[in-house]
Amino acid sequence: MAPRTTGVPGVDPARLPAPDEIAELRRVAERVSGEAAAHLRTLPAPRETGAVSTKSTPTDVVTESDRAIETLVRARLAELRPGEAVFGEEAAGDAAAARWVVDPVDGTVNYLYGLPWYAVSVAAVVDGVSVAGAVVEPVSGRVWSAGAGLGATCDGAPLAVTGETELSLALVGTGFAYSAQRRARQAAMVATLLPRIRDLRRNGSAALELCGVAAGRADAFVEHGLGWWDWAAAALIAAEAGARVVAVSGRAGAAADRLGSEITVIATPGVADALVEVLHEAGAVDV
Repeated sequence: MAPRTTGVPGVDPARLPAPDEIAELRRVAERVSGEAAAHLRTLPAPRETGAVSTKSTPTDVVTESDRAIETLVRARLAELRPGEAVFGEEAAGDAAAARWVVDPVDGTVNYLYGLPWYAVSVAAVVDGVSVAGAVVEPVSGRVWSAGAGLGATCDGAPLAVTGETELSLALVGTGFAYSAQRRARQAAMVATLLPRIRDLRRNGSAALELCGVAAGRADAFVEHGLGWWDWAAAALIAAEAGARVVAVSGRAGAAADRLGSEITVIATPGVADALVEVLHEAGAVDV
């Protein structure tokens, strides 16, 4: 019998792998992301070596470590799952054909500055939807993982979202774009949102923010302009912990909802609808 859907919209349940195959994909994701995190700990700090460049803006950085870790992950996946296509943040690939989605260092600016909130993320996908994944924190060594229908864990302990039902008491994670113009619009959105919730948090890693929702450390997460690699594993982890996936951005062919196609919104079910209403009021569709 096929497992239930992941909570991430867009997958045909009949095309999901069998549970034992999902469990194996999860083990591969844990193994490869763990090896990559261990290797990342051995690399020299990029601010010491100067091995840093930029991408979309001067604040959107990429380090030699990002590239080295993605190369390692691709090589290990080729050994363990030969012939399966990989789509990654740094080397891209064919998104439509991807079986694996990789973010070698989620939270690169934190990594650059020596802050501990960054992670390696590896997800297995079917029809563009995550069915297994792992997020590993190199500094703490924590391993977050999930499989479709198999639940979500952190270091083997089951995860569950909060039961919060009042948006006014919800702790919401967020992040900001690299574009100055978009940041200005995001600030206006936050000005409307902030009086309606308990508070905002921003740790600089979307993957770890979503794992925080899964663990009940926050009630929701909202961000514009994420790439598929940012949430491919962590959104599944949150969904398997009971979160509602309202919208996800950055996946090839992702359909826009009433908040647009550029926003990622994941929340504990009790506050999801109210959060969407406030975001719409705050102009999130135009951010």
